[in-house]
Amino acid sequence: MRAAAAALALALAGCAAAAPVPPLAGTSWELVELRSSDDAIGVVRVPDPSRYTLAFDAEGNAAFRLDCNRGRGTYTATEAEPGVGRLEFGPIATTRAMCPPGSLDARLGRELPYVRIWARQGDTLRLELFADGGQQIWRRAP
Repeated sequence: MRAAAAALALALAGCAAAAPVPPLAGTSWELVELRSSDDAIGVVRVPDPSRYTLAFDAEGNAAFRLDCNRGRGTYTATEAEPGVGRLEFGPIATTRAMCPPGSLDARLGRELPYVRIWARQGDTLRLELFADGGQQIWRRAP
């Protein structure tokens, strides 16, 4: 009986160790551009990408810098084919400091819950929005 319990414990430990690592785990990004499907808005280039960052860890947590605010939340990412997959953020808790005029913090905060697809090519990460077909373009952080 004791040997069976030990074997079961080892088998379960092996399963836990084999849990897949999310495809974006361990990566950090800076926002360089927002693209809207609305022609009136078009493309917004980010003057200082270091003010908008996104980092993914292996436990399914995401950390954000949204200009003068910070945020944390969970994420789920899968890879359908190399470099392309599905991405969803869970609830994101953020600070609520008032950023200077022209800040993209509010827009980015509104868009993140609608991200559904990610595509990575080299040092560029494109996040596509389900709601309006917009895109966020990120580059690998230094």
